[in-house]
Amino acid sequence: MRRAVCPGSFDPITNGHLDIIGRASKLYDEVYVAVMINKSKKGLFEVEERIDLIREVTAEYANVRVEAFHGLLVDFCKQRDIPAIVKGLRAVSDFDYELQMAQMNIGLSGVETLFVPTNPTYSFLSSSLVKEVATWGGDVSHLVPPVVLDALTDRLRRA
Repeated sequence: MRRAVCPGSFDPITNGHLDIIGRASKLYDEVYVAVMINKSKKGLFEVEERIDLIREVTAEYANVRVEAFHGLLVDFCKQRDIPAIVKGLRAVSDFDYELQMAQMNIGLSGVETLFVPTNPTYSFLSSSLVKEVATWGGDVSHLVPPVVLDALTDRLRRA
């Protein structure tokens, strides 16, 4: 069975993330979406909320699994016999950072990293940017799935 992981904080998941996950799901038998737990960083959504949203918006992909992880991504991969990490690249600046991570990961464990160029429609998109625009009342409806938009709108209204 061919397995891969798409890691990230997904706070919240965007259409750009979904594009990469969907494309990976066509290439691999099983794709894990690993939601990073960073206890030193306060996200807008709790990890369990992110997992629930991701499960809902990836439900059409029968081969996608969603789990949280804390620690080294390569340990997550080893525990699940995952030989490949799939990462979307938006720009050259992403490549600089991701190349270093890929080289470290293969050196630590032999886990390969595959870079997928982001769909140009989403080349500027990040969760941070979505949150910032939404916080100031900007329209992000074309950047996130409807269920995520509802959760984001509700969360910001209560903040």
